[in-house]
Amino acid sequence: MALSRIDQTAVAGKRVFIRADFNVPQEDDGRISDDRRIRLTIPTIESVLQRGGSVILASHLGRPEGNGHEAAFSMAPIAARLRELSPRLVGLRLVGSRCTDAEAAAAARALKAGEVVLLENLRFEAGEKKGDASLAAHLASMADVYCNDAFGASHRRDASMHALPHAFRASGKPAVTGLLLDREIRFLHGVLETPDHPFVAIIGGAKVSDKLAALRNLIGRVDSILVGGAMAYTFLKAQGVEVGRSRVQEDMLAQAREILQLAAGGRTRIELPTDHVCGAELKEGVATQIAVGAIAADQMGLDIGPATAARYSKIVEAARTIVWNGPLGAFEWKPFDAGTATVAAAVVRATKAGATSVAGGGDTAAAVDANGHAAGFSHISTGGGASLEMLEGKSFECLEAIDQHAEPSYS
Repeated sequence: MALSRIDQTAVAGKRVFIRADFNVPQEDDGRISDDRRIRLTIPTIESVLQRGGSVILASHLGRPEGNGHEAAFSMAPIAARLRELSPRLVGLRLVGSRCTDAEAAAAARALKAGEVVLLENLRFEAGEKKGDASLAAHLASMADVYCNDAFGASHRRDASMHALPHAFRASGKPAVTGLLLDREIRFLHGVLETPDHPFVAIIGGAKVSDKLAALRNLIGRVDSILVGGAMAYTFLKAQGVEVGRSRVQEDMLAQAREILQLAAGGRTRIELPTDHVCGAELKEGVATQIAVGAIAADQMGLDIGPATAARYSKIVEAARTIVWNGPLGAFEWKPFDAGTATVAAAVVRATKAGATSVAGGGDTAAAVDANGHAAGFSHISTGGGASLEMLEGKSFECLEAIDQHAEPSYS
């Protein structure tokens, strides 16, 4: 069985509640600095409108207290950006000061075919983070179809993600996936379950503890794990390599040794940096040096070195499946973006040669996009935490409430 999609669902004359993920970064003045999640949800919205349905959009944004409307977390900037991005959405209205108020309910009841409303921030309601069934029942009363297009929140048990699809189904109403969520699951699940080999995982970021479960799940599945970022220095110190002032999780040294031992002698080879771009501190313009092997006591490793980047690139270029989670250096500060950029370019070359490449969201997406490489990947996920949990082998409970139909399963 496979999860039913919105484009397989009759929507003419129906109100479709689309749970989107519009939790996007904003500048201090409220300007949206990255609208990718918004842009990628538009095909789902337009699929409903083109076929005679109407749409109720809902999302969270930021971390309000859950005590009612907070102007700083209003969905108003999201509404404005949606109107700019699609001619079909120029009439979109932001309704109510809370998703549960009378104005929002009245607007939902009055919707006509082709119309769209956006509810205020779901997290203005305390029940959203608590998975409250009464909040879910109220929201379910607004619409005829539930559509989950919020991959970035699909690992959470929030009311709109978990209790809400159950409430729709309990009322005999469809609960389906959006086009973005469907694509995310197919790519992320597909590369783990039916990969072409060689299968390479690129794992970076700051902390071993954040990636420990993913590493355990990948060992035995992939042919190579290329380790970078600050977490590499915990692994290197666990091997007895001098790492100077590099960031190390001292309490994770035993677990790092265990991961290395788990991979030893098996099908998965763990690759660690052998040279490093170092500086006395993490600061734009700081003097740098290349350390081969040990790092001096007054230096810290801030990026993989050029020899490591070349070695990793060669492994990547021979791959048929590539997953990437976490930058390989402090890419926000030049010149510590070079290692990530070099390997990202290799991923693009491998993809052009026929490999499937998937990058996790969040910092990973920002890192590969920083030098214009994101467009060359097969798929860039919109969910950092959600994509990591998929790499960890976890299932998403919210998907258990989605309708299914007879096709090869990916759930």
